[in-house]
Amino acid sequence: MANEANESPPVAPEETGAAAPALAKQARKRKRKLPWRAWLRAVHRDIGYLAVGLTFVYAVSGLAINHIDQWDPNFVNEERTVELAEALPAEPDAAAAQVLAETGIDEAPREAYFITPDQLEIEVGQRLVHVDVKAKTAFIEGQKPRFFLRVANWLHYNRGKKAWTYVADGYAVFLLFLAVSGMFMLKGRKGILGRGAVLVLAGVAVPVLYVQLSGGP
Repeated sequence: MANEANESPPVAPEETGAAAPALAKQARKRKRKLPWRAWLRAVHRDIGYLAVGLTFVYAVSGLAINHIDQWDPNFVNEERTVELAEALPAEPDAAAAQVLAETGIDEAPREAYFITPDQLEIEVGQRLVHVDVKAKTAFIEGQKPRFFLRVANWLHYNRGKKAWTYVADGYAVFLLFLAVSGMFMLKGRKGILGRGAVLVLAGVAVPVLYVQLSGGP
């Protein structure tokens, strides 16, 4: 009786031999099917990582340049007085180097000269440093470059000319790929044939409607 209880029930012939070819055929189809969406997601991800740095440069500088009528995106006004710790040498270039070191200005001076034996003038970048040798003070006035924005705007305006043009073109190609590939990464209702189509049309409508409502170029 124990042996009869442990025996497995008989399997119908249609559940074994008849179903095996169909299952094998389905497995072969799954193997032959190209997982292009998985590859697309992987390439989209890696190119997105590559584009992060340039995206920060162009996005932040774009915001700054858009409001150029409200502020100077490249320079900030500066006026401050610094007490100098040591006496200055008589040679203007050496004196300028010592003053800039004590005032924390890390730019090379364009010109340094003594107006009088007690008055040293230093031109550096967009700033002018007035040094009172006897009182050992330096008054700094002018403009200093904004951190990050000065460089980002320089790149955004393509001041590097031909060399940077290649980098900017490559970045534009990256953005086009990210935009197109992003539409096909998902399938079904959340993909381009569902909610994605509505969002794409909404995004396209923004510049089209603006041109129409503003009277065009």
